[in-house]
Amino acid sequence: MSTWMVVEDEPDLYDTLIALFEIWSIDGVAFTNGTDAIKWIDDVGKGGVDVTIPELAILDIRLPGASGPEIGQRLRENSVLKDITIVLTTAYHLSPQEEKDVIARAGADALLYKPLPSPSEFRAILQKTIDRRAESLAASKSAEATAPAEEETPPPAPETTGQEEHAETKTEQEQE
Repeated sequence: MSTWMVVEDEPDLYDTLIALFEIWSIDGVAFTNGTDAIKWIDDVGKGGVDVTIPELAILDIRLPGASGPEIGQRLRENSVLKDITIVLTTAYHLSPQEEKDVIARAGADALLYKPLPSPSEFRAILQKTIDRRAESLAASKSAEATAPAEEETPPPAPETTGQEEHAETKTEQEQE
């Protein structure tokens, strides 16, 4: 069974995501604010929490306590949690530059705009993002085994899905 992490402060969406996890047979690690999420990340990094490491983190950008990009950054800095697929979500319109900035700061693999797509489409987008990150990590590990230490495989280009174009996911290069 997979485990996914969600940090969402809007009660209805939080409840919906937790219900979807249950329907999809996914264990959830869930928080309603950034402060609790950061504390959990730090505890996991110190070995203070015995948990199944989530393969995905769904992070709202604007949260009380710490923002989604701050949480993503903390995940990427944590030796135990650094390989988690990170998907940022927001209901606020971001300029293309703001999108790039929050994606870069969080080390995110995708950015989705609210309202989120239908459950089946949402699940497909998340799974595609998880698979793409797993392929990239596998390629990086393979490259590390054969290449000099200073060479590094770049991470996959993050995806952005706008409110009106949930069926299409755009890579960062397509946005430019």
